[in-house]
Amino acid sequence: ERGRVEACLRPFNCVPVWVSPELFGEMYNGFCKGVLWPILHNVTSVYSSRPGGEEEDDDDPAHESEMPLSGSGVDGQFSEYCMDDASRGPIHGDGGREAALWSAYTSVNRQFADVIVQCFNEGDLVWIHGFHLLILPSFLTRRIPMAKIGMFLHTPFPSSEIFRTVWCREDLLRGMLNADQVGFHLFEYARHFLTCCRRLLGLNYGMIPDESGGHNLAIESNGRHVTVTSIHAGIEPPVLGQILSHPSTLERVFAVRSQFRGRVIFCAIDRMESLKGIPLKMLGLERFLNRRPEFVGKIVLVQVGISAFERGDDYVRTKSEVLSMVTNINRTWPGTVQFQECAESEMRLQQRMALMKAADVVMVTPIRDGLNLIPLEFTIAHQDALTEAGRRDGRRRGLCILSEFSSCTRVMRGALHVNPWKISEIANAFHQALTMSEDERMRRLSCASEFVTRVTTQRWALAVMLDLKGVHKNVDAGKYAGAGLGLGYRLLGMDTGFVSLDVNAVAKSYKRAHSRLILLDYGGTILTNDNVDNLSRFQIVNKTRAPSLPTGKMIQALTDLCADKRNLVFVVSGKERHSLTKVLARIPNLGLAAEHGMFVSWPTSRTNAKRHWETMVPEQDRSWRSIAITIMEVYTSRTHGSYIEETEMKVLWQYRDADPEFGYLQSRELEDHLSNVLRSFNVDILHGGVQEGGYVEVRPKGVNKGVVAMHVIQNAPKVTNRDRVDFALVLGDDHCDEPMLSAMRQVGRRAEDARAARDGTESASPPLPATIALVDVSPCDPYVSSNLKVYTCTVGKKPSAAANYLNDVEEVTELLESLVKMTTRDQKFYSSVDLRTMSGGFKGGGRGG
Repeated sequence: ERGRVEACLRPFNCVPVWVSPELFGEMYNGFCKGVLWPILHNVTSVYSSRPGGEEEDDDDPAHESEMPLSGSGVDGQFSEYCMDDASRGPIHGDGGREAALWSAYTSVNRQFADVIVQCFNEGDLVWIHGFHLLILPSFLTRRIPMAKIGMFLHTPFPSSEIFRTVWCREDLLRGMLNADQVGFHLFEYARHFLTCCRRLLGLNYGMIPDESGGHNLAIESNGRHVTVTSIHAGIEPPVLGQILSHPSTLERVFAVRSQFRGRVIFCAIDRMESLKGIPLKMLGLERFLNRRPEFVGKIVLVQVGISAFERGDDYVRTKSEVLSMVTNINRTWPGTVQFQECAESEMRLQQRMALMKAADVVMVTPIRDGLNLIPLEFTIAHQDALTEAGRRDGRRRGLCILSEFSSCTRVMRGALHVNPWKISEIANAFHQALTMSEDERMRRLSCASEFVTRVTTQRWALAVMLDLKGVHKNVDAGKYAGAGLGLGYRLLGMDTGFVSLDVNAVAKSYKRAHSRLILLDYGGTILTNDNVDNLSRFQIVNKTRAPSLPTGKMIQALTDLCADKRNLVFVVSGKERHSLTKVLARIPNLGLAAEHGMFVSWPTSRTNAKRHWETMVPEQDRSWRSIAITIMEVYTSRTHGSYIEETEMKVLWQYRDADPEFGYLQSRELEDHLSNVLRSFNVDILHGGVQEGGYVEVRPKGVNKGVVAMHVIQNAPKVTNRDRVDFALVLGDDHCDEPMLSAMRQVGRRAEDARAARDGTESASPPLPATIALVDVSPCDPYVSSNLKVYTCTVGKKPSAAANYLNDVEEVTELLESLVKMTTRDQKFYSSVDLRTMSGGFKGGGRGG
């Protein structure tokens, strides 16, 4: 039958994804409805749902008989207000049954990816809908990175405090961020998503300039900008107009009106789950009739319940409670509520439109809801009431009672907005609907009609697709880099040609060079970074934990490199002088730069003598330190998790352990405060965002690792009597090293341009990427050879000013060891690198072997 189904879908340009019923059941009913659905609707199942905090055994059938059957009782009302039991799915965890459901979810997403990749053609747009496929972009970007991928959620998105309770939260967020555009119906949902990305992944967001001169709300993720949009969907009035004029629809309308002749008809169509708030609606009706008995017999509530078997126990409980309350109301006021349960297939668009056309008022009162088109469809059904001909029937119709927790409450401004948790508001809404003046009713209907006719489904889709099409993305798959394994895979927005460092090319250039410069960062480059763990960082700052040290292999590699007279090796660190001296001072001929280059110690062979240090800036007034610390102490006292870090030449206010958003707000305020107070001092005030660790730093003006790199090049001949530099290797790992990587890359480009001008050729290298901060490196020209080869490399695959990357510190060790071997190897043996460097091939040969 699959072939026949595919043939039927082919004229509509549709391709099915075949998933086994068992796998789809686990994915849809198990994970999507059992785990994601409650979470996305701000519900988490943690506590007992029973009064008194008693534990409830879901497997005990006796509890069904213990459930309150009267909606008017205290217990009945408690069960409505206690939403902790809205999800009877698995308690969140990553083992056992939950692991099986997650596996099913990933398997179905992977199957969708397989079919999309098979059908994808260059230039196609991929638009993903719904929470069922949140991790699909992770699978797609790995295989078709050039595709423009959009994702639109038709559900709410929860606050970060709720979303963080799901065990796979990072995988879900990274999946969504692998798309190029993420859309929501309301900014409220988009705001929650942005907050989750900031709090759980440490990402920044803001208004980012686009190519057309405008600005888009976007999240900065691994060098990419993921656009976040909020556009509410609409309906198609012409289609609904055809249904409303169909004879079968008119017959159904007449039948309903005849059945409840002389009454004002309130109608509601809801799924049978607790999130839809049906019992709250019944409580509101009950209170209204108790207080206004004169309307008894004059109104009827037609409540249609759509069976929601996928909700499991929640459906059973909701159905039991609704039936109990309907029975109780009809026992007191016969015929007041007409309840009917049906399958979703029995309440399609045609049946809905007939019921809503017959009704005078529609009620949509969920306690949390995403896209709900019933208020929009109801408005179209009664749009004719705005005309003279439509008012001849004398009906007081066209009003919508709408929960403020539904997405369309923001666009349906003409509706009566209620808080469904406040029973008195629902009761008052019944009264308002029955007593509202004709003039106000028409104004409200006209206001609602304006949005429904202006924002159609077609217009909504066009707006989203134009935004997606406007995403700037290169069609060449080779221009993109990825990092991470499994669902941790992420697309990196980096420069063209950003690839792993070619060790053979480095070794070849190294062997040929006569004057070499090697600049190495300290933490994260020649040893594992202490800053990865926030607790470790705090302990090191407070000197309660010993810092990490380079391995013996790294120390030996540095020692051997420094022993080569053609090498000038510097370790450039943000650490203090005494920290570097304690670890590295015993290595002969190793240059050191501390505190981002504030202090420089040139290479010396005397390891036992006291190290001589020079400063990059002249000695100056340091009274700014006490002022800065005093101000920072005020912010530390009111920002939990923040602390002050002092070094010899700089002061930092660290907020990496504080609440991300409050810490960021406080840091901006502190930055402004320090800028005003320290305006007369010769200092720089730097702000590192959450991704950089979260800090505000005050240090002497004009000091960074880029400046110290240029200082070393310009002063090396005075200190070392070396020729012009013709080889440079620069390694770093974080944002503090970017100025050094950027400056050295520009030095290398100027040398390359000079070489091309000398030879009368064009430079073969592409232009430097726009992300590199341009500085004037021309003062270095007299000190570098036109044959200079510069290799810039960051440790860890991530966006960087470097041209290449190495994966970790172990690869750095291997690289340095391979350079050592190039100069210490007995020349009677030759490696493949040696052979490639011999322009004339192998002649003569060594002895022995």
